[in-house]
Amino acid sequence: MPMKLSDFKVLTFDCYGTLIDWESGISAALAPLRRAANLTLERDALLARFAAHEAALEAETPAMRYSELLAEVHRRLAREFGATLDDAAHVAFGASVPQWPAFEDTPAALQYLKRYYRLVILSNVDRASFAGSNRRLGVSFDAICTAEDIGSYKPDPRNFRYLIGAVDKLGFKSAAILHTAESLYHDHAPAKAAGLATAWIYRRQGKEGFGATRPPKEMPAYDFRFTALGEMARAHEREVER
Repeated sequence: MPMKLSDFKVLTFDCYGTLIDWESGISAALAPLRRAANLTLERDALLARFAAHEAALEAETPAMRYSELLAEVHRRLAREFGATLDDAAHVAFGASVPQWPAFEDTPAALQYLKRYYRLVILSNVDRASFAGSNRRLGVSFDAICTAEDIGSYKPDPRNFRYLIGAVDKLGFKSAAILHTAESLYHDHAPAKAAGLATAWIYRRQGKEGFGATRPPKEMPAYDFRFTALGEMARAHEREVER
């Protein structure tokens, strides 16, 4: 029989790019740097430079707190583009995560899904940054796993081992998990390597490139694909109505 959404008991989520519109948030927070450097780069080209620096730093400094890592990403971007900014500007970018907006469909979709699943976060941020974002999401999560807790950043396999352990503490084995995420690089490739089923929330459908994430080395498999979390919630609703 084909796999169904209702086969699973736990939805584990990437947050940024999946639930939170981090590309809009990052772009807004980079506006002072863009002005200081007099940049004429297209939005996606600047996001790609952000992605390159972010991924490199996450690999180089896996224990660095995400707000501090973002500040260092900002310093590197400023050097790359020849912008002169004081340290407060870099720190402000690092502290901008709680201001990044949720996708419009996210809160209602999460509230619906909460009726049927345990909801768990696996995010490449620190707890304080996620707490700011959580206020925009409209639900309480059953477990929150951050890079700060784990000591490494996705796509490191340790993050997915930690996630599976956290879900086990809730009383569910890995077969009950549907990992739900946008990033093929950060989430789908390592989730599949960890043996998890996945749902791709393809927020960038219709756009070229990979935006604020690195491209995957090769296209990973996935089990479901939706263009928004609201679409996934509606698909589940149709299943339970049959």
